[in-house]
Amino acid sequence: MRLKDRTVFLVCLCLISLLGPGCVFAQHINILKAELYPETREIEIQQEFTYQNDSKDTLAVLYFNDWAHSYSSKKTDLAKRFAEDFRKTLHLAKDDERGSTRIFGMSDFEFRNLNWKRTRKRDLIEIQLNRPLPPGASVKMYLTYAVTLPPNRYTPYGYESRGGYYLKDWYLTPAVYTDDWQLYTNKNLEDLYTGITNTTITLTYPENLFLGTNYNEVNITSYPSKQIATLKGVGRKSGDVILNSSRKFIKHVTPYLIVVTDIRSPKYDEISQGISINRITQFIHENLGEYPYEQLLVSETDFNKNPLYGLNQLPSFIRPYEEQFQFEMKFLKTALLSQLRETLFLNPRKEQWVTDAIVNYLMIRFVETYYPDQKLLGKLSTIWPISTFTLAQMSFNDQYPFLYMLTARKNLDQRLTTSNDSLIKFNQKIANTYKAGLGLAYLAAYTEREEVDNSIKEFYNTYKLQRVTSLDFRRAVESNVSRDVAWFFDTYVETDKRIDFKIKRVDNLEDTLAVVLKNKSGTNVPISLFGLKNDSVISNYWFSNIIGIDTVLIPNREEDRLVLNYDQNIPEFNQRDNWKSLSGFFSSNKKLKLQFLKDAENPYYNQLFYMPVAGFNVYDGISPGIRFSNKTLLERPFIFSLAPSFALKERSLVGVAGFNYRKYLRKSGLYVANYSLNMSSFHFQTNSRYSTVTPAFGLGWRPDDLISNERRSLVFRYVNVFRDIDPSLSIETDPDYSVFNVRYNHYNNGIIDFFSWFVDGQHSADFSKLSFNFEYRKLFDNNTQLNLRFFAGKFLRNETNSDFFSFALDRPTDYLFDYDYLGRSEETGITSQQIIIAEGGFKSQLENPFANDWLVTTNASVNLWRWIEFYGDIGFVKNRGIDPRFVYDSGIRLNLVTDYFELYFPIYSNNGWEIAQPAYDEKIRFLVTLSPKTLIGLFTRKWF
Repeated sequence: MRLKDRTVFLVCLCLISLLGPGCVFAQHINILKAELYPETREIEIQQEFTYQNDSKDTLAVLYFNDWAHSYSSKKTDLAKRFAEDFRKTLHLAKDDERGSTRIFGMSDFEFRNLNWKRTRKRDLIEIQLNRPLPPGASVKMYLTYAVTLPPNRYTPYGYESRGGYYLKDWYLTPAVYTDDWQLYTNKNLEDLYTGITNTTITLTYPENLFLGTNYNEVNITSYPSKQIATLKGVGRKSGDVILNSSRKFIKHVTPYLIVVTDIRSPKYDEISQGISINRITQFIHENLGEYPYEQLLVSETDFNKNPLYGLNQLPSFIRPYEEQFQFEMKFLKTALLSQLRETLFLNPRKEQWVTDAIVNYLMIRFVETYYPDQKLLGKLSTIWPISTFTLAQMSFNDQYPFLYMLTARKNLDQRLTTSNDSLIKFNQKIANTYKAGLGLAYLAAYTEREEVDNSIKEFYNTYKLQRVTSLDFRRAVESNVSRDVAWFFDTYVETDKRIDFKIKRVDNLEDTLAVVLKNKSGTNVPISLFGLKNDSVISNYWFSNIIGIDTVLIPNREEDRLVLNYDQNIPEFNQRDNWKSLSGFFSSNKKLKLQFLKDAENPYYNQLFYMPVAGFNVYDGISPGIRFSNKTLLERPFIFSLAPSFALKERSLVGVAGFNYRKYLRKSGLYVANYSLNMSSFHFQTNSRYSTVTPAFGLGWRPDDLISNERRSLVFRYVNVFRDIDPSLSIETDPDYSVFNVRYNHYNNGIIDFFSWFVDGQHSADFSKLSFNFEYRKLFDNNTQLNLRFFAGKFLRNETNSDFFSFALDRPTDYLFDYDYLGRSEETGITSQQIIIAEGGFKSQLENPFANDWLVTTNASVNLWRWIEFYGDIGFVKNRGIDPRFVYDSGIRLNLVTDYFELYFPIYSNNGWEIAQPAYDEKIRFLVTLSPKTLIGLFTRKWF
């Protein structure tokens, strides 16, 4: 661009910033010339940036976000975030599969070099100015660099295999300075915080690609083998560019907004889609106000980053919703998020809750307006037997308190003002966003809906295109509502205090009812009370400042039931004690409801769930049975489970039973106490049964950082074993015994760094023993994984005459019946080859594998290629009256899914070259996990 043209352009941009829509801060000016080279997947960029110091401080350095460089290393915060989510794709990526930024030079307006360096976080750049920049002044800089794009398998951004590109946060943008620099690295949270900028992008890209963008398309010119697009954004943040190999984006011109979108619904015709988009843009316009830019980008990729979690993610052929509803909810959420992201310049890492509150509240309002009868399970709610479930009777908007409560009941809920990068994934994606939206619905029910609606609209129209804070949102709400709502911001938003009320009793005083309410949590927020008659609401009241126990008086309108929080606008911790029947003493007792499988809580019944179960071991064979439990979809303090089964092979009853009470003490530190009583009865050999009764007490600790996978626990239990043994079998131990066991565990199960250790003590009438177990796994930068394990066990006292209680090298006898052996007494056959890595942890079956004095072993493995590893074990076995014996083995490990499915192929050990010995197939060992609960944990661990 020539100097004259550049000057004219800058003057125009300044005029636009002064005369354009909204009231804006002094803005930076960014002129970007970029060319995409598909052969190298690089973008070469020449950037002319004018930085405007709108702060009150003189600046000696400037900071720029370089989030494209966050893919460059295994040490960036992005890579660490992936590891926290149990994803190691970026860690394992080759150098040519990474993204990065190569900076060729930086200079000021006098073409003097600028000194710059990357911060320790790597995707932030510090630029040292040649002279300090006083308040109100500006400085022009010239930046030349090349961005290598990553593949889109880490995030949706970068290049795709079919030749498309999604460019997001792809060029250098200014960090925000308030009283200090707000420096945030890329953690895959969609929260780039950058200064407001007037930007012009001249982008050169291949001729066979079609462009979609959130900026205004000023001009697109085609040339042989390339296209050049001029894009402009006034008062904007970073510009998004989507390049596809086919024309996916369609421009919808509505009376309220121009929308550019690639969101489609194959089973919903295009005309109807257009009508739905018109309805949605009208709804957004009426509830927010005018969108200040030329067009709004609503992309499928943006939706995939923030989908409608739940049944909407099922395959299309089994989704329970009508196509229109599915399409409109998908489009509405994406459009709201895009509009607020583009126009409300909040700090997205510290104050994301404001955006979440507005988006989810408006989604609740949209469903109330257009789909008031929509059920959570959609069409499934009318199909028997699904229709008998409480879940089927829930409305679509009931999902908001339900999914928030999913983490609250697990003691993992976090306050809304928690920094975005400190939220566990389920809270960041679902629970906190739902709690925020539900909070505004709570506020609207307590005050007036119109007051909250006006607050949102006034806030948006006053502060769009400006730097804004959550305090501004509070001022907008408090200035529009007629009641005192300080509790909402000071308690509901700022703390994680739970809300929990109950009706203790109701006294009938003829024309008045005296209702005794108890605030079980002490959280001082308003509570609603509804009067019902024949299941219809005939009265509704709000009460405030009930901190302990208080009595409120209401008119007697011949209600037959009083219910707290009947409309569930309040995310209350426990609603099972929210109702009280006024029809007599006996009618107040909850009836028992027998329900198949598992369901949501129904506060009007005592629920008992039943479901078929089946177990297997070689002695019982397949054991079909039925489990009875009170366990609902939401966690509750007291859980019981009874699972009687019939062993087809032994033709007798077997099964388990458990009673567990969990008390959460606080969020971190010593956070939980657990009391349990577990019982089981199965066969451990033909015609030989074992039964256990185990009372236990445990304490758990976790760090302040709830994202951390670190945990510690201390468990005391008393294992009582009763054995009924076939008379034809000879045993050297008392068939019945009891063992007091105490164990301290400490672990951090990271996917890059893993460690776990425990100290275990056992005492019984015949022995006392102590053991220590340590495991460590490390995935190095060269993608080599090292696995180490150390075990040491010592008898303090041993008066037994057999090896039943001895330490074992490869296959413990499991006298406490903790392990899921398929055939715990087998010495031959496939089930005898099952291995559980415990005690010695050896894989080869050596002679005399037991130790009745002490045992010390070390197990190690290292990967040769992907999941193929070489393992080796060494140790010493010491029996009473015998010198210690050195043992070893080695072989190949197929580590298909660590701790869940592994195969071991012995090669060399004390037995010699095992691979050359007869019946080698009988020496192969396998590790397998069949427990559904354990397998489900493999997939849910990244969310909680």
